Amino acid sequence: MWHAPPAILKELEVPGVPAAIRVIEPVKDCSDRALVDRFRNGDRDAFSALYRAHHAAVFRFALYMTGDRERAGEVTQEVFVWLVHHPTAFDPERGELPAFLGGVARQMLRRRRREDRRWLPLNETSAGASPPAEISGAEDAEELWKAIASLPERYREAVILCDMEEMSNEQAAAVLGCAVGTIWSRLHRAHELLQRKLQSKVRCSI
Repeated sequence: MWHAPPAILKELEVPGVPAAIRVIEPVKDCSDRALVDRFRNGDRDAFSALYRAHHAAVFRFALYMTGDRERAGEVTQEVFVWLVHHPTAFDPERGELPAFLGGVARQMLRRRRREDRRWLPLNETSAGASPPAEISGAEDAEELWKAIASLPERYREAVILCDMEEMSNEQAAAVLGCAVGTIWSRLHRAHELLQRKLQSKVRCSI
């Protein structure tokens, strides 16, 4: 269930993402680890800088997984609301912040799917959505988008993270909480499925 964001998020306005943070004087030249430490000590500008740096990637991941901009915006907000209330959950010794936030977003998406049994399959919800910018310039971009959308979730996640977000296999493994070899095998299988789907479309159009 959606909850109103805390005051720190209400200060923000970013197009396409609800309740974004507005920063007049952004924090510059500071690592994620340092920014998280500063936020834990009450520095609101540090949180604003973290949001500015990472909200777009979280939004893209949610959008690619759902095909729904409104839902993706809600999930993005939920991720950062969660971070506001759990600033100590991120352990920089165990990985990087983008992978950590991606993992949180993945759990938010899965929770929403469990709670909302009326949620249409992605290949239906994305039918009227425009292909993401990363593939919009490709030949037959709409068919490619639909093919990605119809992949089983475990394969779609790998394609989104590695092919669209250009993460390494190691980074994707950190997001998904699995072995690097698992990412490799899922990508290999996903590429096989995509090739079959697209070839099938071509044969049907002849």
